[in-house]
Amino acid sequence: MLSIDLTGKVAVVTGATGQLGRVMVHTLAVCGADVIVHYLHNETKACELRDAVMALGRRSMIVQADVGDLSSVLAMRDAIAAEIGSPDIIVNCAVSQCGWTSVLKQPSEDYEGQFRSSVLHNVNMAKAFVPAMIERKWGRVIGINTECSMQNFPMQSAYVSGKRGMDGVLRVLAKEVGENQITVNQVAPGWTISDSVRASGTERQEEYEKKVPLKRRGTDQEIANVVAFLASDLASFITGAYIPVCGGNVMPGI
Repeated sequence: MLSIDLTGKVAVVTGATGQLGRVMVHTLAVCGADVIVHYLHNETKACELRDAVMALGRRSMIVQADVGDLSSVLAMRDAIAAEIGSPDIIVNCAVSQCGWTSVLKQPSEDYEGQFRSSVLHNVNMAKAFVPAMIERKWGRVIGINTECSMQNFPMQSAYVSGKRGMDGVLRVLAKEVGENQITVNQVAPGWTISDSVRASGTERQEEYEKKVPLKRRGTDQEIANVVAFLASDLASFITGAYIPVCGGNVMPGI
């Protein structure tokens, strides 16, 4: 039987304290990886996640950084290298929030913020961690995108612009580093059920669900499962992919 085995691998998850990131941390650890927990503000949750990873018998540490700032990401890299070693897997999950309004009303600062959290985030993580992957001739870069990148709905221009820019960066990176057996892929969740949704009792969203071929919303665990798969040797010949995990709500064409 096939199984996802990440034993001996080191992963870093940015935005690990977020609703999706925390499930990815746990899932990677269950699969055997040592997991570095990145956070920006929520140190309390980061410590909780670190302790949970260590309770599974894995190594872990917390690291604070602004993923939109290269010097901050390089400092994070150095701290990780000093305590645990260079990561084999990076999961770029950190995201920033902005209000959704029309292009004509969206503040320019929102576009700049999304550029930092989506495009520069992925660029900075690559600059910091991919060189060591090249030396080892093995690595996994996984960016968390969104179904919104394909939908281009009104009121989402700032968010979509950042995520579509991220898509371009990662597709180019996949071509640049592929010869080193480094894969670069994207996971694109739909409107996902997470712990905050469960706590609020808002899992059912009938207007959204009726448009989804599978007629339901996905869960945070279903997103994390795809991340774990892409991090493993089972996905060793997949690179440059944008993989919607949204029940068929968006379907890339050929």
